[in-house]
Amino acid sequence: MTLSMRGAEVSRSVGIHTFVNGEPGQADLDVVREVLAPYDAAPENTTGSTRDFLIRAADGGEAEVFVDDAVIAVERPQAGEVLGIIAELADRLKGVIEPGNGTLLCREDSRTHLPEGLEECCVFTPTITREALEAAMARSMR
Repeated sequence: MTLSMRGAEVSRSVGIHTFVNGEPGQADLDVVREVLAPYDAAPENTTGSTRDFLIRAADGGEAEVFVDDAVIAVERPQAGEVLGIIAELADRLKGVIEPGNGTLLCREDSRTHLPEGLEECCVFTPTITREALEAAMARSMR
């Protein structure tokens, strides 16, 4: 499977974590809603307290997004533009993306907020982009 296949489902979930001074943080729900609202495939189900989203990108790719206190879980993300939405969300939150089995994708300016020892698993980038996420996902699939 290649990540560039349109509509191909990435067969795992992706986690987005935030950290502050080495401790788990909570995602800013206003930022989450701001990033995801334009892609909400079920706006009739969205309220001010919504923490679950079904997002759909312009190319038809979809993912389910569940916001918990400790992690944002992205279930069944499809390859393509939806990965750009996930990357934008993580970048805006200054979060760390856990795309699979051991690789973490992190903004360079978030390095100082990571828990001790986590840095060893990270791939650092100035900005989390779709391309950086795809590369991290491909790396973790090897």
